[in-house]
Amino acid sequence: MIFVKLTKDEQRMLDGKDGQAAQKSMEILCALGEIYGADRLIDVASVQVAGVSYHNLGDAGLEFLRDLAKDGKARVVATLNPAGMDLENWKQLGISEEFARKQREVIDAFTAMGIIPSCSCTPYLAGNLPAKGEHVAWSESSAVCFANSVLGARTNREGGPSALAAALTGKTPNYGMHLDENRRAQVTIKVKAKLKTNADFGALGWCIGQKIKNKIPLIIGVKQASVDQLKSFSASIATYGGTAMFHMKGITPDKTPKPAEEITLTAEDIASAFKALNEEQTDVDFVALGCPHASIKEIRRIAELLEGKKVTAELWVATARQTKLLADQMGYSKTIEAAGGKFACDTCMAVAPLKGRFKVMASDSAKGCYYGRGSNDFKTRFGSLEDCIKAAVTGKWKQ
Repeated sequence: MIFVKLTKDEQRMLDGKDGQAAQKSMEILCALGEIYGADRLIDVASVQVAGVSYHNLGDAGLEFLRDLAKDGKARVVATLNPAGMDLENWKQLGISEEFARKQREVIDAFTAMGIIPSCSCTPYLAGNLPAKGEHVAWSESSAVCFANSVLGARTNREGGPSALAAALTGKTPNYGMHLDENRRAQVTIKVKAKLKTNADFGALGWCIGQKIKNKIPLIIGVKQASVDQLKSFSASIATYGGTAMFHMKGITPDKTPKPAEEITLTAEDIASAFKALNEEQTDVDFVALGCPHASIKEIRRIAELLEGKKVTAELWVATARQTKLLADQMGYSKTIEAAGGKFACDTCMAVAPLKGRFKVMASDSAKGCYYGRGSNDFKTRFGSLEDCIKAAVTGKWKQ
């Protein structure tokens, strides 16, 4: 029995009159709506679909996609989260031919459904940029947090199947972060520490996430923050706390009442995050940058730091393919590759099959450290972009 109120068009899809894929998608969305008490479905402006890496999907996931691709077509602009490999230069990054074949079949199924294979965890940097107040259905945790908080768009954190269902119907259930009352701050965070680097913002996200879990914070005391710093913070607080939104006074667009509950964070707290994310190892054999995917500004800085140098550790710069094309045009790619660095477009260290290939990973991403440890059993070193490039060149972490 369906409790979510449907329009005639929505009922038509549920009845199977628009095809099997649309029907199955409506069944998923209606079930989700019933679980969370949604009164209706709402239109979405765009979708970002996770569950793209064959490393995570396996053959069962691939068959599910193939089945939907028989008659499923995206009704709105929809993009993909990173795949398990660079779709063009997978051999250079050590990916097997068997994995590459299966991953390509996954991408082919998505593109057959009209979903853009941008393969990026930063869709807002790769052509999928919603306006303030727009309802979207996004999957990737850092992108969801960034969209709700920095852009002022509205999205729940969708699973792969529910995001795909939203793409094939143009709908999502009206609950959670789509509603005003669920977007208010629940705890005030006073920051009494100077934040300079992207890593500092990642450390702040670690601190807040550990303390408040999935509550929505109002953060006071951060004087300024760049897009890249907010990108790093969104990834970290979503990873270590699970929150889908934050407010940062004077920086983010949505307004919220100040919660009575208050937590103060100092420079000592930020230092504790760096300590927790750093292990004792001094030798580094893998440097992973671009988690979330690197912006053109970050790539430019990497090129500046590598000018005239050679790396001794494996260096990956993960980014969207569109961003890599800009880097090619500006000569940044040439500089990075001349130094021995490698671009990992379409993928990242969190979803690529890397277990057993490296021992110690250095990164300027707190989220990257989480997945490096959890998914690949790497030891981790965490610091600024400058620290990471030094480690790539010397093979050693600073002491």
